Amino acid sequence: MNYEKLKVQLTIDEGRRSDIYVDTVGKVTGGVGRNLTERGFSDDEIDLMLLNDIALVERQLDKTLPWWRQMNDARQNVLANMCFNLGINRLLGFRNTLKDMQAGRYDLAAAGMLDSQWARQVGDRAARLAAVMVKGDFL
Repeated sequence: MNYEKLKVQLTIDEGRRSDIYVDTVGKVTGGVGRNLTERGFSDDEIDLMLLNDIALVERQLDKTLPWWRQMNDARQNVLANMCFNLGINRLLGFRNTLKDMQAGRYDLAAAGMLDSQWARQVGDRAARLAAVMVKGDFL
């Protein structure tokens, strides 16, 4: 079998979509005809998507909050985790919390994290991330 030619044929016949959509028979679909209703993702695909999403978060943080790289790894992970969850635009709404992080006032940053609608929505996640922000080490 010629995989390259089959890829071209399937892309022509199925189309190539980066978004999720409902196909003509009501199946949730994405990519090149991937029937997500009946077949989800393999572990390898999930890992690849996660790595791509983490890389996007890093680029967004580097662009908008370049000081974030000055924090230690544990605190960088907290900010990346929040960005992953919230998206960069909602994360930037944490103006005072981000200022406290930048200034090294990690206890105040953690308090700001916990005093938010986000913390009420994510519960234990916010408590864990705030504890890492204060401690500066992975739990």
